[in-house]
Amino acid sequence: MANSVNISIEAPIENQIQEITYDGQEIYLAPLSMSENLARLAQKIDFSKTEDDFIGPAIKKEGEGSSDTKSEDETKDAGYQSSMWPWDSVRTKLRSALTEVCVLSDVLSIAKEKRYMVLDPIPAEQIDNRPMVQVYGRKKALAAAAAVLLAGVERLKASETMRTARNMPDFHIDLLRLRQNWRLKKVSNTIVGDLSYRTAGSKFTQTGVFEVTKASEDSIAHQMSLSAGAGGGAGAAPSALRVTVPPELQGVAFITVLCQKEQEDVVTATLNSSALNCPSTLPGEGAELHWQQKLEAAQNVLFCKELFARLAAEAVQLDASIPHMVVANQIMATVLPGIQLLIGLCHNNGQNNQNNGDGVKSEAQSGAGIGKPEHDHVLEHSLHQLLRAVHHSNTHHPFPHPATGPLGPSKRRCLAGPMAADRYELLDMSKEQSLLEQIIQQAQHFFMRRRAEIVLDTIASKEVKDPLIVSHWNALNSPTQSCVKINIMSQGYDAVCRTSLVVHVGEKTLKCICRDGKVRHMSYELQELRDLIYCQIYQHQMVAVQAVARCMGWQLLASSSHLGSGPVEPLGNASSCLLASPSGDRMIAVRCEPSVGIQVFIAQSPRKDFFVSELVQDKKWEHLGGSFKEIKLERMEGKNFLNKMELLMACLSSPT
Repeated sequence: MANSVNISIEAPIENQIQEITYDGQEIYLAPLSMSENLARLAQKIDFSKTEDDFIGPAIKKEGEGSSDTKSEDETKDAGYQSSMWPWDSVRTKLRSALTEVCVLSDVLSIAKEKRYMVLDPIPAEQIDNRPMVQVYGRKKALAAAAAVLLAGVERLKASETMRTARNMPDFHIDLLRLRQNWRLKKVSNTIVGDLSYRTAGSKFTQTGVFEVTKASEDSIAHQMSLSAGAGGGAGAAPSALRVTVPPELQGVAFITVLCQKEQEDVVTATLNSSALNCPSTLPGEGAELHWQQKLEAAQNVLFCKELFARLAAEAVQLDASIPHMVVANQIMATVLPGIQLLIGLCHNNGQNNQNNGDGVKSEAQSGAGIGKPEHDHVLEHSLHQLLRAVHHSNTHHPFPHPATGPLGPSKRRCLAGPMAADRYELLDMSKEQSLLEQIIQQAQHFFMRRRAEIVLDTIASKEVKDPLIVSHWNALNSPTQSCVKINIMSQGYDAVCRTSLVVHVGEKTLKCICRDGKVRHMSYELQELRDLIYCQIYQHQMVAVQAVARCMGWQLLASSSHLGSGPVEPLGNASSCLLASPSGDRMIAVRCEPSVGIQVFIAQSPRKDFFVSELVQDKKWEHLGGSFKEIKLERMEGKNFLNKMELLMACLSSPT
């Protein structure tokens, strides 16, 4: 034993192989931690075994003699197991806890049910089930229900066949179509509907309630006869419904907008119904209209009345420099000095044709030969759009907004705090323009734009033939803002020089942006725009002459846009330029006056009228330019001013 060697036995450090890849690489499992190892050992415990299973067979039960125990202990083999199991305390506590829980469950069940004895109910006698009897009973019930349904179908088929043969409309189908387009409700066995715009925030007091009933067969037959007599048009189709609208919503109504000059007799101009072109007869009068057409006409009457009522209320409340007038069914407002805007409500329900006085009739008859002012359909359409925009804004609020409850402030006012808005900005947010103010602004812009068009067309077509004036109006404009680009150019010389300016037409003012970048603001007077266009025309002529001179090789000696010599111009300022030929022996002076026109003078050297005297004996002074002589441009050849100037420069540049 002296030569023995100590060998230490250790557990392999390699972990269990989990996977071997195709390239031979081995993937090992990670070693278990202490908690994971304890959990793995705990999973191997079988709690279903009793205490006797864990104690070895050599342990005797209580009451046996110690002598037997000792004899068994002596004969016990090496596989003896101790009576003290490591998990014995845990199992004991779990079993005691389970016992207590079971006892608690029993106590709760007794306290809840409050009964200590359960009596099993006596089972009922079993019914002799005969399946064929049930089958026959069900078949009989189904046959009875089918007979009822078939009888109803036959009746419907018979009524449909009769109605088809007689071409009679269906009441229920028409009522269904009516419900799809209009709001209906049943009040005391009567079907009524609502035409008002209350859901859109309307403040009009008119109710707009109509009644729906079933038409009688006689009325349907009468409608069919009228339809057949009219040729069976689509609009004259008979209906099984009879719609009754209030008398105040019957007939035809529309809003008229007229722009005219001020009249001395305001009452005559206001009450004259012929100026409004109200129809004396209703379209389709004498025939019963279809319920859809009747309801659409009634709602149009309601809409026009609401629009006129709002405009009338705003006309009374607005504080204008010239007060607005509301007389009967017309509103009179001053748009520009000398121009009035008339807004009238024309409603004909077939009952007030004879209500006009004799005076009005005589005026209408006497003025039959006079041309009636045409309606401004654009402004009429704008009025309808403004009210519909108010209704749309009342029903379509910007998100996010509460689903229920009152709505909060607008988005701009919500951002007033983070954007640090001051008091004036908050007051500006709270201001809203009324419908009447908006339509007056649109009418003012309409007149300003039409006046600008008249001025430009008159100057371009009648007053000025040279140079050419081309106006390009922007097709996309706002209701109160327009833009026109004016190009001034000479025929054949548009590549040499072109003058452009932009005019912004507003409500009461004009803003012009010239070629040099200067901005000029003008009022609604036409003369200011006319003066500006003329000044731009003559300025273009002076710049174009200088451009042609540079192309011809002539030199610019002097130029002035505000010439101080000569008489004072009533319109603009006089301008001039002095040009010299390439050889320097010829000079051209051009003077432009808005009130007179363009004048051209020429001079040459040496002077033919130079004579040597005692004071001036050196002949070099004869090379000074001579006196200028005016040229009559109207007698020169050339299609325009620049063409004549080009020919003149070419002639003066020749050596002969």
